[in-house]
Amino acid sequence: MQMPTPNPAILSRKGQIIERLQGVLPKGAVIHTESEVRAYECDALTAYKCPPLCAILPASTEEVSAALKVCNELNIPVVPRGSGTSLAGGALPTADCVILGTARLNGVLETNYPDRYIRVQSGRTNLSVTGAVEENGFFYAPDPSSQLACAIAGNIAMNSGGAHCLKYGVTTNNLLGVKMVLMDGTITDIGGAHLDAAGLDLLGLICGSEGQLGVVTEATLRILHKPEGARPVLMGFDDTEVAGACVSDIIKAGVLPVAIEFMDRLCIEATDAFSNAGYPMCEALLIVEVEGSEAEIDHQLSLINEIARRHNPVELRESKSAEESAAIWLGRKSAFGAMGQINDYMCLDGTIPVSALPLVLRKTKELSEKYGLKVGNVFHAGDGNMHPLILFDANKPGDLELCEAMGAEVLKLCVDVGGCLTGEHGVGVEKRDLMKHQFTTNDLEAQMAVKDVFDPAWLLNPAKVFPLDTSEARRVAAE
Repeated sequence: MQMPTPNPAILSRKGQIIERLQGVLPKGAVIHTESEVRAYECDALTAYKCPPLCAILPASTEEVSAALKVCNELNIPVVPRGSGTSLAGGALPTADCVILGTARLNGVLETNYPDRYIRVQSGRTNLSVTGAVEENGFFYAPDPSSQLACAIAGNIAMNSGGAHCLKYGVTTNNLLGVKMVLMDGTITDIGGAHLDAAGLDLLGLICGSEGQLGVVTEATLRILHKPEGARPVLMGFDDTEVAGACVSDIIKAGVLPVAIEFMDRLCIEATDAFSNAGYPMCEALLIVEVEGSEAEIDHQLSLINEIARRHNPVELRESKSAEESAAIWLGRKSAFGAMGQINDYMCLDGTIPVSALPLVLRKTKELSEKYGLKVGNVFHAGDGNMHPLILFDANKPGDLELCEAMGAEVLKLCVDVGGCLTGEHGVGVEKRDLMKHQFTTNDLEAQMAVKDVFDPAWLLNPAKVFPLDTSEARRVAAE
């Protein structure tokens, strides 16, 4: 993976840049020593690392605006960063950039239960949004596996989903408005505390833009009443393709669970050892959860269990208590951490039509054998959001490159069966050079023209999303 050559003119002015930023930010908000900036050299895609020029931690929209004005004047690239949980290198710095962290932007600004929204600063963690309203019987629906740590800023940047997005949608379906700062320091409000805004859907443009257009400092989020109850059922199968076919049949039957999660044997063994969830040792595991009143839950699960029995499950276990439900979900929520105990891995994020699950699982297995790399599958099966974890040894020369080559083939397969490169992790650096496989030259040109409007100097989040050769040419032309 190639990164742009740092600008020596910027590196030579490091002292001046730090001094200017210190002049507009509070004491301690500018981090610049070699040991301090190392904490910002990568995100959760740890295969790639690069210490930034410096990092800043503003605590208000006005401080973000003041800092961006300085960077824009000095022509300094800026990489916005939430909590650094990106699995696609979305917050990977360049050596001549300023990291703009949102960690201090963590307040709750307004809660409105009659109109069902909450307004928060964008650095607030996903789970703590629900924590702010759950005593009043509400919750925030998007629930990425990293929800304990990931920030709303990053969720908006990547349009994150989670296990329950099958019923409640992803971030864009739960985002009402943002306050955003453009690269020149202009503060703008898009959307608001209402169901829809007049005019062009700029909010839909911002959500999923990966920090390419501006820095979101506040977000107005939809909150929902908690359901009366929820209950998962655990299904074990002796074949991954059969499990995939079961998922497809549940969706075709018109039943709408709140979540359908998939794990294969490698993940089952790792997560069970890690969490003691009591999973059956089989080739594929499905967790299907429904919610509503007791009568609704019983009816939905009876239909789902009937479909599952047609596929001869080796185990069909319906939760009988809150403790059993918690144990079932603990294993799934622990999957990425558990797999990290086995080996280094790269987590992919392709999305496919649910009907293509059996085919893609079979082809992924064939690619695993071709490249000699193990793959653990854990993903949101209900909406076809695949998360193959390709295991490799970071200390073995050539293994990372082998992993990248296999990952590219898997993601191209997702596109070829009618899906796309990313469902919730974003493009970042991981998939930027695969964009040409999904989009034509004219498609990419149209997308880059939008960035020209919001960030004409191409200073925000450099070397991400667009193929490096085209984005670098755009940036140089803007100088």
